[in-house]
Amino acid sequence: MFFEKIQSKIQTREQLAETAAHWRAQGERIVFTNGCFDILHFGHVHYLAAARDLGHRLVVGVNSDASVRRLKGPNRPIQDERTRLHLLAALACVDAVVLFEEDTPYDLIAKLRPDVLVKGGDWSPSQIVGADLVLADGGEVLSLPFVEGFSTTKIEEKILGR
Repeated sequence: MFFEKIQSKIQTREQLAETAAHWRAQGERIVFTNGCFDILHFGHVHYLAAARDLGHRLVVGVNSDASVRRLKGPNRPIQDERTRLHLLAALACVDAVVLFEEDTPYDLIAKLRPDVLVKGGDWSPSQIVGADLVLADGGEVLSLPFVEGFSTTKIEEKILGR
């Protein structure tokens, strides 16, 4: 039964549009973020929990395997998209996850129209893809600080160094 709840958080764009309309009808504030989330670690969990605190619902866009390969190189992702989607959906702070094939989530953001758009501390708000859409709707665009010492790249390097 719990696994079914996790799976119900993994949605297509069309399902997410319906879910978001329902949330909005209830007056809920939707926060969106995106990323590869290749090896889920403490930094990710801290970031996602902080993002969720900015609204009532947190939606996470996840790069597809092909998209991760284009962005990070032929040895990535380490974990396949199905695994990454399920791990994120299992987090209590995440309300929905959606896969996207493109290199950026611009089209997904255009469809979802979140109230708040967030990325990690290496992105200034002016560099965040979709900021123009969210700001035009009167929403907020924020860059949340990283937790020092945590990154998928550092974990990968540690594993390869052994």
